[in-house]
Amino acid sequence: MSQKQSESESESESMRLGSEEVSREFKTLINSDDLQSLNHLQHTILGRLQDSNAVLSHFNEFSQNCFAEISGDIATNTRVLKSMKSDLDYIFLKLRNMKSKVLTIFPDAFPEDSMNEVVDRRPDLEVPK
Repeated sequence: MSQKQSESESESESMRLGSEEVSREFKTLINSDDLQSLNHLQHTILGRLQDSNAVLSHFNEFSQNCFAEISGDIATNTRVLKSMKSDLDYIFLKLRNMKSKVLTIFPDAFPEDSMNEVVDRRPDLEVPK
């Protein structure tokens, strides 16, 4: 068992020495001024990214607070608008019924061009349920 352990230790030692040799060779290929310049640029970019991240985090927090303040009003106004639409639909249905009853009793009550059905070209803004 000690023989395997010593082989493993010598193998790891030779790998470490080989790694150090390769590292030294790479260091001779790279100019230290270029490396320092690259390191400085990376730190500058990191600082800018951290600043941008802080600004975005602050903006997200601000937006979340604004939405929390107005979400109740939005929900209330949405309910009011839906109620108004329902009321208007009912009113126009009643008006159409009244117009048809008047026409059956008095055929000449409305001008000829008012008899043409108006096509509703408004988009349907309700979300399908």
